[in-house]
Amino acid sequence: MIIGEYKTDYGQDEGIWNTWAKKLGFVVALLLLLLIPFIGNDYQLLMAGQIAIFVIAVVGLNVLVGYTGLMSLGHGAFFALGAYTTVALHQFFPHLFPLITLIISMVVAGFFGFLFGLPSLRVKGLYLAVATLSANFIVLFFIRQDWLEHLTGGRGGIETPNAYFFGTELITNQQKYFLIVPISIVMFLFAQNLFRSRFGRALIAIRDNDHSAEILGISLFNYKLKSFVISAAYCGAAGTLWAYFFPAILPEDFGLNMSITLLICLVAGGMGRSLGPIFGTILILMVPELLKMGAFYFSEGNASAQIYFSPIRDIVFGLMIIGFLIFEPMGLVSIWDRFWRFINRWPFAK
Repeated sequence: MIIGEYKTDYGQDEGIWNTWAKKLGFVVALLLLLLIPFIGNDYQLLMAGQIAIFVIAVVGLNVLVGYTGLMSLGHGAFFALGAYTTVALHQFFPHLFPLITLIISMVVAGFFGFLFGLPSLRVKGLYLAVATLSANFIVLFFIRQDWLEHLTGGRGGIETPNAYFFGTELITNQQKYFLIVPISIVMFLFAQNLFRSRFGRALIAIRDNDHSAEILGISLFNYKLKSFVISAAYCGAAGTLWAYFFPAILPEDFGLNMSITLLICLVAGGMGRSLGPIFGTILILMVPELLKMGAFYFSEGNASAQIYFSPIRDIVFGLMIIGFLIFEPMGLVSIWDRFWRFINRWPFAK
């Protein structure tokens, strides 16, 4: 009877895709991502690009919340810093290579993550979550100021530039898809390997028991601060791609609502797991769209009926999230693990 995974050397144990199920899943995922821009319509490409951008931000949040155990409600601010840094850079360098813009935005967001992390890391738990709220309020306050209006557009928002990739302006959603998705895959794989390194193991030790980790010689302050910087840099990268993907941005796009949405995506998918950000983001972003389609279908496109279906749709979505957290608190990854354990051990699995 198959009762576990039998490894014969350290290489098998350290491999990311160390089972046939993981290898098959990775290949199928790549094929789907390759087919989407050719078979999907403009709306589907819009959703796919938005999901890929959110995955980057949620992966960054997972570094801080899922693997280090630090709560944050201010990552929408770092998202905004990446987006507005991109807009400002293109005002001075209109044809700046997008990867250069991405790196600069990550550095800017990481620097502000360092600044906000310094005072925030002296508190824990709910107090830390409240402390990180200051990032949202402070960043959005400066974005709305009139003396920065030529760079940020102030309260009225600002038009965003199109990316130029080797002299080609990326205008259509299909073109932008081929910029966003590869970057999303690379950053996801980088984070997954980061968690398997000495640095990642130190973060996990801090999350599980920070006092024991400190006794073992792990510098809590240094590792927590580095985690904050990496997490903010990921959100800065997501902000850059957001600016390239959408025609305009507003300060309200990056408020507390975005920070909470990022956190909900992580919790729904599974904190402290590599695939958690992907599953959670797809769930949280796609379910409202499916409910909207369902409401349109049952109302037969009647505009007046849509007014009554709209609050019902929001209530159903809220109840679904609450029920999901009650009955599956470990996230969608837990369901995914149980499914593949069954497949991998079939026909002996029960």
